[in-house]
Amino acid sequence: MKDLVSPTPPPPIIQNRHSEIRELFQRYVVPSYGRFDLVLSHGAGSYVWDVSGKRYLDLGGGIAVCSLGHSNPEITEAIVEQSRRLVHVSNLYYQEPQGRLAMALTQCIAPGKIFFCNSGAEANEGLYKVARKFGHDSGRFEILTAFNSFHGRTLGGISATGQEKVKKGFEPMIPGFRHIPFNDLQAAHDALSPSTAAILIEGIQGEGGITPATPEYLLGLRRLCNEKGLLLFIDAVQCGHFRSGRFQSYQRILEGVSGGESFVPDGISMAKSLGGGFPIGAFWLREAVHGVNLADSLSAGTHGTTFGGTPLGCAVALKILEVIDRDSLADHVRVTGDWLQSAIQDLANRFPNVVRAPRGLGFMLGIELQEADQVPSFSTSQTPPSLQVVHRLHEAGVLTIPSGNQIVRLLPALNLPRAQAEEGITLITKVIQSFA
Repeated sequence: MKDLVSPTPPPPIIQNRHSEIRELFQRYVVPSYGRFDLVLSHGAGSYVWDVSGKRYLDLGGGIAVCSLGHSNPEITEAIVEQSRRLVHVSNLYYQEPQGRLAMALTQCIAPGKIFFCNSGAEANEGLYKVARKFGHDSGRFEILTAFNSFHGRTLGGISATGQEKVKKGFEPMIPGFRHIPFNDLQAAHDALSPSTAAILIEGIQGEGGITPATPEYLLGLRRLCNEKGLLLFIDAVQCGHFRSGRFQSYQRILEGVSGGESFVPDGISMAKSLGGGFPIGAFWLREAVHGVNLADSLSAGTHGTTFGGTPLGCAVALKILEVIDRDSLADHVRVTGDWLQSAIQDLANRFPNVVRAPRGLGFMLGIELQEADQVPSFSTSQTPPSLQVVHRLHEAGVLTIPSGNQIVRLLPALNLPRAQAEEGITLITKVIQSFA
């Protein structure tokens, strides 16, 4: 891998910027996030600094966004170079970066076409519209999604999401979504109705606890959708873009599995790592599906976005793909991810009263913790175990992401050096030992 730039030193501390910046948020920013009490200033590679000058190893990656780390010089160069040419034009016109990026992404999947948008939630909204367009003439509109899934914060997204906590206060939900148990093929079969048009799942559930789909589930859903004339969609917003060690997580899950080589979904939503921090989303649609060309189902006037697929955003995404290929980052994610998973398993072996097991694949990993009532040091607080560990890791200088009450997520940059992975495990071990 190409060496990262040397981390830049923090700026001199002139005043207590922490309190000043927090006050700005409290006065002017809608309080829709449960923010950690950290005020970050700048970053380089897989490190970030707060305004007091403290350094943190970032193993959360902006929740799977910062695919090449922070302040990556090649991303910066791509932004500067493209901004000198063309930043934005309407999608009423053609421009080369969007066409090149669509071709590059399609070549990673199968014959089809790409629609560009701004976020993962927006990409999923596009899939909902495709499902309704597909089933409209036959009266089908319903989409089955999984319990513990997460598909975004729009009204459509929370209606699709299989977690009641995200729906509270926003009822009634948009009709047309029902939830089924994840990794339960029979439940999917039993839930079908004459109104069902599509099934939407995550290749690896992220917010739901880092739970990968099983090979049997993926292949079974494909057979079911083929038999019943349904669409099979995959939300790859978090688990996609090489985070598993392959471009899509289903490709990694089905490696070496009989029938896996021919598995192709009908639509895939993408975002997060696609832009490495630059906001860009997309969804891919398959060509031949049940006798129709799904990729051409959204004709002129049926879907659109002002900022989707700008020359600037596409130039950044193209540079990220170039770096991933040049530096063999997919292989790096597999090797280093396997090492991290074995290190987490070692934590479970050493501290079974705190850690249950590792979860996930590649650089989408979870540390599954014991229930609070099983760990005396957890039970002294009303805070969920995952948040207790995340807070303690902040003190130790590591950023991670909670997933529910029992899972601590690791979603680092795809180019995280092995030495920094080892540094992270060393610090995590000390924190877990403090709870044990």
